[in-house]
Amino acid sequence: MNKELIIRSNSDAVDFALLKDGKLIELHQEKEKLEGSSQFQVGDIFIAKIRKPVAGLNAAFVNLGHDKDAFLHYHDLGPNLASLMKFIKLVSAGKTKDYSLKNFPFEPEIDKNGAIMDVLSANQSVLVQIVKEPISTKGPRISSEISLAGRYVVLVPFSDRVSISQKINDRGEKDRLKKMVQTIKPKGFGVIVRTVAEGRKVAEIEKDLENLLDRWSSMCKRLQTAHHPSKVLGELTKASSILRDVFNDSFTSIQVDDEDLFLQTKEYLQEIAPDKVSIVKHYQSRELPLFEKYHIERQIKTSFGKTVSMSKGAYLIIEHTEALHVIDVNSGNRSNKALSQEDTALEVNLIAAAEIARQLRLRDMGGIIVVDFIDMQNPDNRKVLYDFLREEMSDDKAKHKILPPSKFGLVQITRQRVRPEVLINTKEENPTENGEIDAPILIIDKITSKLESIIKDHKKVVLNTHPFVAAYLTKGFPSLRSKWFFEHKKWVKIIPRDAYTYLEYHFFDKEGNEIL
Repeated sequence: MNKELIIRSNSDAVDFALLKDGKLIELHQEKEKLEGSSQFQVGDIFIAKIRKPVAGLNAAFVNLGHDKDAFLHYHDLGPNLASLMKFIKLVSAGKTKDYSLKNFPFEPEIDKNGAIMDVLSANQSVLVQIVKEPISTKGPRISSEISLAGRYVVLVPFSDRVSISQKINDRGEKDRLKKMVQTIKPKGFGVIVRTVAEGRKVAEIEKDLENLLDRWSSMCKRLQTAHHPSKVLGELTKASSILRDVFNDSFTSIQVDDEDLFLQTKEYLQEIAPDKVSIVKHYQSRELPLFEKYHIERQIKTSFGKTVSMSKGAYLIIEHTEALHVIDVNSGNRSNKALSQEDTALEVNLIAAAEIARQLRLRDMGGIIVVDFIDMQNPDNRKVLYDFLREEMSDDKAKHKILPPSKFGLVQITRQRVRPEVLINTKEENPTENGEIDAPILIIDKITSKLESIIKDHKKVVLNTHPFVAAYLTKGFPSLRSKWFFEHKKWVKIIPRDAYTYLEYHFFDKEGNEIL
């Protein structure tokens, strides 16, 4: 299994594509910090003030600067809320410069079944962390139980617990990690050991802890001059956070088309995996865009529609409702006389299970997902399907739960939703109001006319156009491109662009600059 991370930079956004054996499994976008929703990412920490506690909801609304107030439920306060509030008050007033917590006296824990009105009041300052980004008409979901995520561990201020990832199955390794962390853990902080810490040495984990403590101290220093509300600690850049959470030895390549991002990515990888720095490459080709080279644009167009095609003629229908997502599995026109109907159903269901696991990550679908698999009468086959789906989703870092298939072939999945779903429109508007487009020959006439006006002034001309038009220009003998060569004595390179609409085309010179 080979994993590749492809990072493309645009003028207003950076796109991140995660490939597994060449297949797109995750797609992320980091936009410029100008748009409202992009200012609130999971993991960001804000200093803010309580706007209004609501007894009926046992929650408080908090102003974070978003159009909608953030929602802070009593269960998200954390047991050591009183200690946190006291510490924030001292730091904000400049009465303490010691951010280590080793000499800080903890307050009694709050009642886990208490009421919001007993612990919070309007206009009270509070330190909170984004746990769910603004989605649709809802504001951010926040927690006052702060945590700082590192490569190997998560640092939890105002706690004393040491927890080990449940995905580490080796009991001996769990005990080793727990004893190790207990000896290096700073007083006043709890530590959660992440799955990637398995097999790591004490020096690596200790360095990770020191980095997190430095981030905590930097955040505390900002509190004295911070406005309310304001962000006091931002999550890592998208590239760094993706590498922190998913990077492992199976990564074979990281391609970046922006020099600054390339240097940042290389620098971060130097910290977390120095032996893998060489896999970071700066993609500098001007002729073929990065996403086109790795066929990502084509995969986006074929993966985000209502209908998703699979191998052997099978396909999925994905529907979205307000309450849940519904996925229907269809065998299509597939037929195989060598197999029984039950065996055919199992084969198609296994193909669908692998694609569904990919689709959930790719679209970042959350909430309730109901999958209608093809009915199977044999309970052993239903168990095979259930086990296979669980295995396919084991790499998914979002928390999820899968119920066994019912007798009707339905599988219910709940998946953590912390940010808006990735929605990409794969349909294009008709170029003309009456639903008709120019005949290919008319588009070719426009391209030919444009070529004649520019080719004399340029030694090399590259044409980027839709794949259908590119095929029209290059197929056959003599092709239209060959005719251009005989007429102008210059070869025009034609690059099919999956991202282009039917009538879109652009000429570029040898430097990669568009010829207008």
